[in-house]
Amino acid sequence: MAKETNPFGDLQKMLEQFKMPGVDMSAIVESRRKDIEALMEANKATYQSMQALARKQAEILSQTIQGMQEAAKNAVGSAGNPAQQTETVRKAFEKTLADMRELAEMARRSQAEAMAHLTQRGNEHLQEIRKLMQPK
Repeated sequence: MAKETNPFGDLQKMLEQFKMPGVDMSAIVESRRKDIEALMEANKATYQSMQALARKQAEILSQTIQGMQEAAKNAVGSAGNPAQQTETVRKAFEKTLADMRELAEMARRSQAEAMAHLTQRGNEHLQEIRKLMQPK
């Protein structure tokens, strides 16, 4: 089994060779590690949301096909009944709009969740910078 390396540990060792007065290299490396973790969390949330969106789209497609089959059966049975045909079309249109709203809401929640991870890390990053700028 291959030995896993810690890229941040290696980076920290490399940066420690270039000691600069008043600069805490380990704090800088730790900050970058947290940045990457925040990006990974945002990507994870986005991936999970995309999977949920794809499942919902597959469900909608299946329901649409079933609805089309029912509509075709009803059309044959109600060939002379325009009111029933109009009602079938109206229901299909309303269902399509409801599905579109649900998909849009799922996408909005997904984006909000991903942005929450990044915003939280951005706020933490600002606090870290403020702390580093404090005179010692």
